[in-house]
Amino acid sequence: MRIIGLDIHRVFAEAVVLEDGTYRRLGRIGMTRDHLEAFAATLHPTDHVVVEATGNATAVLEILAAKVEHVAVANPVQVHLIARAKTKTDKIDARVLARLYATGFLPEVWIPDEMTLARRRQVTRRNQLVKSRVRLKSIVQSILHTHLVPRCPHTDLFGTKGRTWLRAQVLPEDERAAIERHLEDYDRQTAAQKDVERDIAAVALEDVDVKRLMTIPGIDMVVAVGVMAAIGRIDRFASPEKLVAYIGLNPSVRQSGDGPAHCGATIRMRLRIASLELFPDGLILPH
Repeated sequence: MRIIGLDIHRVFAEAVVLEDGTYRRLGRIGMTRDHLEAFAATLHPTDHVVVEATGNATAVLEILAAKVEHVAVANPVQVHLIARAKTKTDKIDARVLARLYATGFLPEVWIPDEMTLARRRQVTRRNQLVKSRVRLKSIVQSILHTHLVPRCPHTDLFGTKGRTWLRAQVLPEDERAAIERHLEDYDRQTAAQKDVERDIAAVALEDVDVKRLMTIPGIDMVVAVGVMAAIGRIDRFASPEKLVAYIGLNPSVRQSGDGPAHCGATIRMRLRIASLELFPDGLILPH
């Protein structure tokens, strides 16, 4: 069996093959579909390929999987720790990936199905728009603060009343023009966010698991879709405990000798971190 390790970079991948205990460099492969398809044509049906979980790993997997026996995707954080401990270097190269796979120590990750990947992309698009809109509000607030303008008396600075108040403030002409541009950008991104949410809803409301999650108080469509995008198919977990551990909500336990066990407050911290990463609106999953 040959093991091919791919050290993926932005524009190229460094490839090595491990065969009969010997490493051989295969060279650099351009990170384009044409180059990867040409490389895939040179592989054997019994080959095993190892790559890191990077932003374009899914596309690489799609091209190579049909040509080889197995493609393993490694957890880059765990591989980094193992590689640094073994080789005393921060660089994770193709040889390290191949060696870890050959010895059975490669920390593989679950590869989401296409529906889950599409859902994650949509949730990410919405989150990016939410963050961008918040940033525009912060920029305008900074302009007002610079010119000693008092806090807006209305709840939403970019709402109808807030904009009327905003346009009545005494500001230099260049700052006033900048605020108008930010308002236009905000409106465009608001419209784009609504379009993305409609696309999410069109697919999500046909999902039985999403609708079941939405029956929980405080869980709306966006939160439910975010949960399903994070965990994928429910039936891949053998028990509720495994699901809790996967998403990182299980509490830490501290115990020494025969003394009592103490559950740490990590569960609340992990819950908050998970919710902020998945849901930048600040929505928190229920306990």
